[in-house]
Amino acid sequence: MRGVDSYELNDGNSLPVVGFGTVSLRGEEGVAAMRAALESGYRLLDTAVNYGNEEAVGQAVRASGVAREDVRITTKIPGRYHEYSLAVKSVEESLRRLGSDYIDLCLIHWPNPSVGKYVEAWRALVDARERGLVRSIGVSNFTEQHLRAVIDDSGVTPAVNQIELHPYFPQAAMRRVDAGLGIRTQSWSPLGKNSAPFAERPVAEAAAAHGATPAQVILRWQLQLGALPIPKSANPQRQQENLDLFGFELTDAEVAAISGLAKDDGRLFGGDPDVHEEM
Repeated sequence: MRGVDSYELNDGNSLPVVGFGTVSLRGEEGVAAMRAALESGYRLLDTAVNYGNEEAVGQAVRASGVAREDVRITTKIPGRYHEYSLAVKSVEESLRRLGSDYIDLCLIHWPNPSVGKYVEAWRALVDARERGLVRSIGVSNFTEQHLRAVIDDSGVTPAVNQIELHPYFPQAAMRRVDAGLGIRTQSWSPLGKNSAPFAERPVAEAAAAHGATPAQVILRWQLQLGALPIPKSANPQRQQENLDLFGFELTDAEVAAISGLAKDDGRLFGGDPDVHEEM
């Protein structure tokens, strides 16, 4: 199996261009699914404190036989830990649960602007990186306003901004902001979850043209946008398909047609970062 390409981040570290989402994967079944993903070739596992499965992620990495330094683990600080001292505690607790000496990428899960402490949490991440607890630091669900607030306060630009991004919500404006600041955009729910546009004409026609599955077409579209998708599947065959994206390339017209599926508000739920809060 060919190795997965990597993106270089603004801090000199790198991430595979495709990651593996772990939300709702817990217990023995979760460990088995994550281990299968690692055996399929995934080298980026995306977890969060609020997923309740950091222990399982650590177990899967150890059981996989893949060297720890060859796997990138992402976790996220929840809203209830935005105060500086609590954010530091969150990182330290994540390290214990993962059973690792370091976290490859730690994100602030949501800005929770009504609480107004995400700048404190960012300062804590900057310091955690200085201490060697975290290799790369970033954010999730941040708008341009939130990004500029943490950059102005700390002088440190996030390496990553993980946002909802799929064909019904392609986030063109936010991707431009991230790119302009040198931030890599990651995509959560990259296929669109239960409302995945597999039957939409641009997706179906591209799948037929390239001998690919609709999911492969959407994930390839993500890559050609320069985004880093994090698909999730407990099915080993789908895991492999979701990683097999490098044998074909969409035309510019196909990319544009899939982006044209955008809806005025194509969010999967009311996840507007200016109002949605996750504690």
